[in-house]
Amino acid sequence: MTRVLVLCTHNSARSQMAEGWLRQQAADRGLELDVHSAGTERTSVKPDAIAAMAEVGIDLSTHTSKRLDEVEDPWAFDVVLTVCDSANEACPVYPARTTRLHVAFPDPSGHPLERWREVRDAIRDAMARLVGALADGRTPTEDEVAGGRVGRAAN
Repeated sequence: MTRVLVLCTHNSARSQMAEGWLRQQAADRGLELDVHSAGTERTSVKPDAIAAMAEVGIDLSTHTSKRLDEVEDPWAFDVVLTVCDSANEACPVYPARTTRLHVAFPDPSGHPLERWREVRDAIRDAMARLVGALADGRTPTEDEVAGGRVGRAAN
C-alpha cells in the first residue's frame, strides 16, 4: 500500500481538502492509499473548508488538525506533498525512497466561499493527476501533479 502525506502550515484547509480528495479518488479507482495530512503547526479545520468539501460530498467534519509528529510513523511515506510554500520550506528531509512534491495553492482564508470553491477544484484536479499516476504504477512528477502551473502561490 502506498502511503501519502499532505503537508501545509496549519493543516486547517488546503491539506485537509487534499486528503479528502485523495481518499475519494483512490477509492473510486480501487487504489489502496494510506492518506494522511498534517501541518507544521496545529490549529483547527476551517469551517469554510468543511463547507466547500461538503458541497461535493466529502465530509471533513470529523477531521482534526495535527502536527507531523502526531501522525503515525511520520518518516515512512512514499509520497510527501506540500501544498503551501511555507510548509515546503519547513518540510523536514525524508529518506531517499520518499518522493517529495510541492504544488502550492493559494490560501482561501478570509475570502468568500467562491474562492474556497476555486481552490477546492484546483486541488481536486491536482489530486486526480497524483492518483492517476499512482494507479498507473508510476511515480508522479511535480510538473505532472501541478498540471503545468508554474510559480508560487500566496500563502
